[in-house]
Amino acid sequence: MDLLDNLGKTFFDVQAMADVLPQLLQVGLVNTLVISIAATVIGCVLGMVVALMGISPSGWLRWPARVYTDLFRGLPAILTILLIGQGFARFSQQVFGPSPYPLGIIALSLISSAYIGEIFRAGILAVDKGQLEACRALGMGYGRAMRLVVVPQGVRRVLPALVNQFISIVKDSSLVYFLGLLVSERELFRVGQDAAVLSGNLSPLVLAGLFYLIVTVPLTHLVNYIDQRFRTGRRKPAPPVSGLREIAELEIVESARP
Repeated sequence: MDLLDNLGKTFFDVQAMADVLPQLLQVGLVNTLVISIAATVIGCVLGMVVALMGISPSGWLRWPARVYTDLFRGLPAILTILLIGQGFARFSQQVFGPSPYPLGIIALSLISSAYIGEIFRAGILAVDKGQLEACRALGMGYGRAMRLVVVPQGVRRVLPALVNQFISIVKDSSLVYFLGLLVSERELFRVGQDAAVLSGNLSPLVLAGLFYLIVTVPLTHLVNYIDQRFRTGRRKPAPPVSGLREIAELEIVESARP
């Protein structure tokens, strides 16, 4: 019983969780979502550019895209965040002020754009080549055909993978705390960690973990739902029709003939 009591007091102290709950809701959750959504949006824009460069017929565009992708996919996320957050700190102070918040978003955007670029590239290449050939036969240029026909189909194919990438960004946003965020800019992990240090109890961190689960688990099921809808289509299959009705119709037609 002593072991269970110690575990309960260490990880599931209701009072410690109640004390940190307002900060997790008003500060941590808001900042985590802001960082994740901003990094995902910027990453999608950059990722599309990287994807189009990666499938370009010109080698001068393909090779820089390949190097960019290998670089930011190969480096650990925490190393990229520290290099950008500390390496551009002086420049950031002149533009954004003392807050390292924008640099954290930029670092996550660069990391996510490398992965999202590969996702977009795979989706675009999965589109049948006949689509592009048909567009060219209709007189469309390469750029217009890609913009209006090929790219939209490729993006639609990879929507589940994009949601998965957003889930990864939500979890990686916890690494931004290494840059030393201001009190009002702390994300879920940092709020929980600070409360755990002050209270000498790990319950605030457990509660922060529950918030991550609340955000990521529904998105995981959403990915499965979207993937299933794309595989089966939006229209429900029509119920089977008995062949007796067709036989009756044939008999009516035969009887009507002279």
